[in-house]
Amino acid sequence: MFCPPSNPQTYEITVKGHLPHDWEDWFEGMKIQIHPQRSETILKGLIVDQAELFGLLLKIRDLGLILIDVRNLSSTR
Repeated sequence: MFCPPSNPQTYEITVKGHLPHDWEDWFEGMKIQIHPQRSETILKGLIVDQAELFGLLLKIRDLGLILIDVRNLSSTR
């Protein structure tokens, strides 16, 4: 059964370490925000569906980055 994509939702994905800002294109346009005091990077942006979210998480895994947090900022729950 085909399920049409839901409305895009805003996510924040936090990883350990500092990523270069020019990686934004590689992370499908997610904005990169550096948190210098905690040596973390926050990727923030719209994600269309679960498939896109899992694709980004696979890229993070493939780069050997340490995943700290994933937050759906659009969720009202």
